[in-house]
This record gives sequence, C-alpha cells and structure tokens, in this order.
Amino acid sequence: MPAVSGTYQEVVRGVCGRVGGVLCEILIAVYTFGTCIAFFIIIGDQLEKLLGAMMHILADGDLPWYADRKFTITVTGVLLVLPLSLPREISVQKYASSLSVLGTCYVTFIVIYRCVQPTSEPPSDSATRSASSWIAVFNAIPTICFGYQCHVSSVPVYGSMRRQDLRRWALIVSVAMLIALCVYTGTGVCGYLLFGSSVDQDVLLSFPSDDVPVAVARAFIILCVLTSYPILHYCGRAVLEGLWLRLTAQEAGRGAGTRATAENLPDPELVCADTSPGALHPRHWQGDLSDRGSCSLFHLHLPGLCLINLKVSEIQEQKSRSWWALLLYGVTMVTLGAFILGQTTAKAIFVDLMG
Repeated sequence: MPAVSGTYQEVVRGVCGRVGGVLCEILIAVYTFGTCIAFFIIIGDQLEKLLGAMMHILADGDLPWYADRKFTITVTGVLLVLPLSLPREISVQKYASSLSVLGTCYVTFIVIYRCVQPTSEPPSDSATRSASSWIAVFNAIPTICFGYQCHVSSVPVYGSMRRQDLRRWALIVSVAMLIALCVYTGTGVCGYLLFGSSVDQDVLLSFPSDDVPVAVARAFIILCVLTSYPILHYCGRAVLEGLWLRLTAQEAGRGAGTRATAENLPDPELVCADTSPGALHPRHWQGDLSDRGSCSLFHLHLPGLCLINLKVSEIQEQKSRSWWALLLYGVTMVTLGAFILGQTTAKAIFVDLMG
C-alpha cells in the first residue's frame, strides 16, 4: 500500500487491489451524488418553513414565487453552495464546519428543551414503543449508518492535518463520534417523545412554523447542510478526477499530457450545482433508501474486506486466536453489509414500483 493515501478509495485500492478500488470509487460517486441531492432537499424544506414564518404565512397559504423551493434551492446552490465547493483543499472547510457543530448542538438543545418544558404535551397518537419486526430494525440500520457516515471524508481530513499522528487522530474521531451520539440520541428520543410515531423524518418539520427558537434552529440546519455539502462534494470530485486521470493516462501515457488534460477540465462543481433546480420533493425521493443502504458498505463491507485482506496477507506459521477472531470479524462485517444493502435496495425498488 502507498506510504500516504489521500483518499478513502486509495486506501481500499492499496489494501484490496485494483478491483476493490474501482468498486469503491463507483460507490463513492453514487453515494456523494445522492447525498448532495438530499442536502438540497433539506435546504428547500427548511427554507420553505423559515420564509413562511418570516412572512407570517400559515401552512395552508401560498408562498410567493421568490419563496418557492425550486427558486430558493437554485439561488442557494449558485450563490452559496458553489463558492464553498470551489476550494481545492478540504482544510478550508474547517472554519465553517466549526459553526456547523455549534448549530447542531443548538438544534439538539431546542428539541430537548421543547420536550422537557412544562407545557409539553404527550403525543396524541398511540405510538408504539418497540419495533414491529426485525425487518424494521434492519431498515433502521442504514439510517444510522447514514448519520455516522464519515469514512469517505475522514481520510482526506487526516491528510490535511499538519501533525499527522494516529493516536491524536483516534482521539479526534472518538470525540466527534461522542458528539454525534449525544446529538442524534437526544434529538431522536425527544422528538419521538414529543410527536410519537407521527414525527417527521426531519424533526423540525413537526414543529409549528411560528415557533421563533425553532425557526432559528432551521437556519442553523441550513448552515450545517451548506458546510457539509462541500466536504462530500470534495470526495465525489476526487473520485471523478481520479477516474479521468487514469483513463487519460492509459490512452495518452503519463506525463505532461495528463496534467494538461486535468488543468483544462471544467470544474465538476458546475455539474453538481446544476442538480439544484431538479432537487425532488422528499416524498418523491424514494431512492434515498438505497443511498442510505450504500452507507452500510462504507461502514461494514469495505472495512471488512480491508481487514480480511490485511490478515490474510500476514505471514504466520501458526495463526493466533486474535488472528482468527479478527478474520471472523471481517467476514461478519462483509456479510452483514451485503445483507443490509440488498434488503434496503429491494425495499427502495418495491416502494418505487408501488408508486
């Protein structure tokens, strides 16, 4: 494996070989494209509620043309998302990401506060307290993987650090996962206690539009999405550039011709920005199920394959118990990841066919 790997796909390619690297690149391209579309959907939903509250328009009222989700998503994509996606280095995003973390903590605080305040009322519907079946549990796993998805961007972030130390990096990742655990658990549990099984997938959409603190939380959610989009866009752009450079290198040979081709490429940001007007309404975006299912590959399947390849490549006359345990762990991760991907993809197809 190369001494320094700047992207997730380079790590997989170095451990699992060329086929594994190409598969990883395809998955990252599909995942980042689908997730970036989902980000635009979130922006449209929150802006619609936020502008409606600012204009004192009730839920059954009609918004003016300049507050329509297609117009606001397009303007946001061109004026905000596109400039944030232009930098060639991922380290530039660290300043905006700091504001995103604070905004996420504020959203969690508001949801928890609304849940524990004395005026809170229990959900009107008879919400179930447990999963209806084991299938429902497996359906929830891809969503969890989607929430904790940082594998694709973690390698470029590590590569941008001035002092690259694995122990320091492990501490950073542990703290980040702890923050995510507190945020997701607090928001999810309190949102369920507030609205029961009728809670919206985006919990803020379940709150009334005239709630001022919640309106501020909507603005912070938009900020979080605006700062998350460029990071995933960077990863997707790196995949496309890598594929293009290898393709041109095979055709024209390595050297100045490849560099000239790369310098003359149009910015991939323009391609991603053009998806903003066509961002579908959440009720029409059933493909998000399979997109979340692909996250299980980054969490389980590909790491499991890397672990298996690493253990198999070790030359040992006698295999220790820890060697067999890690090998079995890798096989389990691959099997579980493949099962979850197949199950969620089948469900997404079924939902689409049923209209």
